[in-house]
Amino acid sequence: MRQPGMAPLIRDRQVCAGTGRCVRGQAGVSTRDTLASPQGHISQSPGTHWSVPIKGPYQADAFFRRGGALLAVLWLSAALSAIAFTVANTVRGETERTSTSSDGVRAYYLATGSIDRAILYMLRGASYRNPDGSPRYYEPGMPFLRFGYASGEALVEIVPESSKLNINQARPEDLHRLMLALGAEPERAYEIAMAIVDWRAAAPPGGLSPFDPFYLSRVPSFPARHASFEEIEEVLLVKGMTPELFHGGYDRDAEGRLIPRPGLRDCISVYGSTGVFDVNSVEPALMVALGVPPELARLISETRRIMPFRKMEQVLALTGGAAPGVNRLGFGSSSLFTLRSTAGLRLSNGQLSDLRRTVAAMVKIFDPGTDPPVAILRWYDNAPAPARSF
Repeated sequence: MRQPGMAPLIRDRQVCAGTGRCVRGQAGVSTRDTLASPQGHISQSPGTHWSVPIKGPYQADAFFRRGGALLAVLWLSAALSAIAFTVANTVRGETERTSTSSDGVRAYYLATGSIDRAILYMLRGASYRNPDGSPRYYEPGMPFLRFGYASGEALVEIVPESSKLNINQARPEDLHRLMLALGAEPERAYEIAMAIVDWRAAAPPGGLSPFDPFYLSRVPSFPARHASFEEIEEVLLVKGMTPELFHGGYDRDAEGRLIPRPGLRDCISVYGSTGVFDVNSVEPALMVALGVPPELARLISETRRIMPFRKMEQVLALTGGAAPGVNRLGFGSSSLFTLRSTAGLRLSNGQLSDLRRTVAAMVKIFDPGTDPPVAILRWYDNAPAPARSF
């Protein structure tokens, strides 16, 4: 029976008034007395057990413990979110990289197959004609071939070696003017021209040439060949030559697009010419070195990009008559060609992808009846991008 002034007792239950922390007590103790006690002690008289909430310092301690747990959960959630974001971003980047690599492989084989197809077209020659009289496959003088496929397109440039300067037989003045046309400073241009002549000339008996001490002072040192160039990449070893002059680079046109700038490797060959150069393939810098005025060289290059020249009268019509250096241009026959194939994949919307892959091969076409009819002398897995576009 409850005495007057005593709080009701709650038997065999846990009572938590907002703190979540309770203590079990015994019957016969007033909750009002217990709540008033600053220490929160409960009498231990025998009887039925009951529980009341604890006030005072116990309530503050429970509050801070609950806030710390919530803060830890928030930090853990933020850390897991950051990890998930990083993983998702990495997966996305790897997926795009894999897709680009896959497209690059597809474009590579498309370009490679187009070189094989171009060789077959060249072997068939000009004997096959369309009803309008145009060549069905190929005829000498065609500067390029276009191939369309369901998966993309390919452009194969046909560059006869007769459109390049023979590095082993070129005159020093032609080499000097060529280096100037490619943008070399006058002193460097003269030094490179003389170094090329020295490299291919026989060594002086019992002594060193003027350039030999330079090569022997390099680390590692090496001697000059003093023999004909076997590959045009040997020019990178001569004194004064730089990778930029040899390989070329890229410039921006009026619309800000990157366009390739030819280097020395595009103008010379160990199988090149020293007489007449193919007008549809010779580089503008080499035309300038041959004596053609720069403006006329640019005009010839722009005109042949739209429609290849078929007769020299078409070239002379651009100048209104004879012009310096034009007599060294023509339609030189050659059995050695550099085939440069650039392929682009077709997207689902029918447009071509921005991804391009370019390969090249130097081939020799033998006389009809020879077996095999063609030989690949050199192969370039990563050739420079062409100036022409699809």
